[in-house]
Amino acid sequence: QLQAYGGGLVQAGGSLRLSCAASGRTFSNYAMGWFRQAPGKEREFLAAISWSGGITSYADSVKGRFTISRDSAKNAVYLQMNSLKPEDTAVYYCATGPNLYQTTYNPNYWGQGTLVTVSS
Repeated sequence: QLQAYGGGLVQAGGSLRLSCAASGRTFSNYAMGWFRQAPGKEREFLAAISWSGGITSYADSVKGRFTISRDSAKNAVYLQMNSLKPEDTAVYYCATGPNLYQTTYNPNYWGQGTLVTVSS
C-alpha cells in the first residue's frame, strides 16, 4: 500500500513537502510518481522518478518549482513543492509502476491522497 501525507494549508509563495510511504511490499525496483486532482478537474501527472532515482520527469506546470526524490531504503518518495500558487490546490497522490513510462501514463498502484490548499 501507498500512503501520501504532508498536505495542509499554505500561503501562496510558500513551500510544502509531501511524502509517500509504502508498506506491505517494497517498491525499490519500481518507478514512482506524483499526481494531483483539483476539484472538477481530471487527475494530472506531476512528476516521476526512476527506480534508481537517476531519471526524473516533470509536467511543464510544475517544472522548476517541484522536485521529486526518493529514499529506497525507507521505501519512500517525496515531492518538494516551492513557490506554491492557489492553482496548485488539489488532492495529491503518489503512484508506482514498473518503469517511468507506465508510472507516468498508467501506474499500477495508487496511494491514498493528501489535500494541499494554497491560499492567496
